[in-house]
This record gives sequence, structure tokens and C-alpha cells, in this order.
Amino acid sequence: MLHRSCSPSRDAMSSWVPSWSLMQMIRVGPAHTLVPEACFRVWHPRCLLRCSAETPGVAMAVKRPVRVLVDMDGVLADFESGLLQGFRRRFPGEPHVPLEQRRGFLASEQYGALRPDLAEKVASVYEAPGFFLNLEPIPGALDALREMNAMQDTDVFICTTPLRKYDHCVGEKYRWVEQNLGPQFVERIILTRDKTVVMGDLLIDDKDNIQGLEETPSWEHILFTCCHNQHLALPPTRRRLLSWSDDWRGIIESKRASL
Repeated sequence: MLHRSCSPSRDAMSSWVPSWSLMQMIRVGPAHTLVPEACFRVWHPRCLLRCSAETPGVAMAVKRPVRVLVDMDGVLADFESGLLQGFRRRFPGEPHVPLEQRRGFLASEQYGALRPDLAEKVASVYEAPGFFLNLEPIPGALDALREMNAMQDTDVFICTTPLRKYDHCVGEKYRWVEQNLGPQFVERIILTRDKTVVMGDLLIDDKDNIQGLEETPSWEHILFTCCHNQHLALPPTRRRLLSWSDDWRGIIESKRASL
């Protein structure tokens, strides 16, 4: 459908054509009338354009919200502390990995390096019913997310990956969000095994290497510091959020300015 302010008359089209020499012309309607493409409102994750009625043929930038994707486990919910406590309760006689010695995103790999059977045992802890529901919030996470969600021109979504053994995980993630952040945030949950296909401007996530179908995702990955990644040295082009008491507001505003 044509934008009302951009509907040129047939007589006016000839005078418009030179100014649109670098614009693509598209055919609309049963008569296949040629109309400049920018007369349509274009919605795109990186830009929103509209045609100005005062200056026909000139595309004007339209401010849009910054979209922030926030991971759940290790960023909002304290997965690592819950896992360690659950493992020690369930297997009190087995060796464990203290939080200060955690390395690598997958705890099962590090436990498996201690002894092969420990990988399955530690996995049984986070696959058990009640694990995700009873995780404690990361300090400052709930207040930060509420404040972020209230910021002008900012859209916030919780973007989390469920376990492959999802029997308890999925429902408990929804219930955790509702209990800790309220029903309005349940509407903002994105469950996906591939975060690279989700459109956004920022992704705050504790996983250091996020891969998927998209080689260059639309979002900038902000590494949230967790026990398993705090030892990593990031290249100068990447940014880290040390905790929720760190300057997350500045990160959002810098991204807003770059858009």
C-alpha cells in the first residue's frame, strides 16, 4: 500500500523520474504503475525510512528503539552457583569444581575431564525437575532488566536456549521469569537453539563464542562476566559487562548513538 504522503500524480511522475535516477522503480497495482520504491515505508532491522511530504524523493531517517536481547542462565539466573550446590548435595563424596576454578562454558566437559562418569552426573543435576525454577537471581539483574525495559526507545527481550532434554527446563524457565519479573516479561521470552537468527542490536550473554546459521548476526555480543569466562582476554573490538553494577546503560546509549 502506498504511503499517503508519497502518492504522486501521473503528470508529476515525469518530473520525479530524474531525482529518482539512483532509486529502484517498482510496479504496483493492476496497471503496473511505476512508483519510486522509497515511497513505501521500509521496515528493516538496521533502518527505518520514510518519504517526506515536504521534500518528495528524499528519504528521512526515522528513530527506532534499540533492541536488547538478554540471556537468562548465567546473566539473570545464577546457573553456576545452583549447579555447584546441587551437585554437592546429590553427590557429596565426588570431586567437584569450585566456582573460581570453572573454565569453559559447558560444566559437563570440565567435570568429564576430572573423571568421565562425572559428566553424566553433573548433567543429571541441571536436568532434574526444579533446577531452573529454583535458581537465585544474579545480583542486580532483576532491577537492571526492569529499568532497561522502562527506558525510552528500548525494547528488551529475554533470549535463552533450552536444554535438549527440555522436559522440565522450558516450563521452569517461563515460571522463573513470571515469579521473578512478572507476567509482562513472560511475553518477552524468546526460546531458541540458535541465537544468531534472532534480530537485535545487542546480545548480553555469558557464552563467549555464539555460533549458528548466521555468520554475522545483527546484534553485537556483549560478554557478561561469569566464573567460567572471567579469565578470557577479549579482542579490542569486543565489549564485556563485568556485572549488573557495571555501566550497562552506557553500552545501550553508545549503541543507540551508532544507529
